[in-house]
Amino acid sequence: MLVGLIADTHDRLPAISEIVKQFSDRGITLVMHAGDYCAPFSLDPFHEAGLPLLGIFGRNDGDHEGLKAHGALGMATELYESPHSFDVSGHRILLVHDLGEVNKRSIEGHDIVVHGLTHRQETVTRGNTLLVNPGEACGWLTGRCTAAVLDLDTKHVDIVDL
Repeated sequence: MLVGLIADTHDRLPAISEIVKQFSDRGITLVMHAGDYCAPFSLDPFHEAGLPLLGIFGRNDGDHEGLKAHGALGMATELYESPHSFDVSGHRILLVHDLGEVNKRSIEGHDIVVHGLTHRQETVTRGNTLLVNPGEACGWLTGRCTAAVLDLDTKHVDIVDL
């Protein structure tokens, strides 16, 4: 199963829309967002594409209720406080905005950890746990709009770089 990974979208609709298009073109059936949407309208490209979104709030998401209400307008949008742990296709996944929110034991208890905050793309393995920061989708700090595609079966990560 292929899933899309995205973080730190920070209201940049053109970049979000292009990443969502690339996710759709690759056959992504679920997107995991590691926070910092900022405004509710940042969810619109996911709704328009009919892409299910599972996400957590980041530090710049001040209007949690507004984001949840706007998310409810779309297809299968679920937003949670960070960190959020769940299972997808037999894989234990932790979605967290800031890795500093969780301890080493929490990380080790998951197959995959998806995080954001730093705006830097990174893919590392610690023991049996794959940690992925898809980078900043907005491109505001680095000048690169990035996201990632994760194959849950192989744990292979492809970077989407606009």
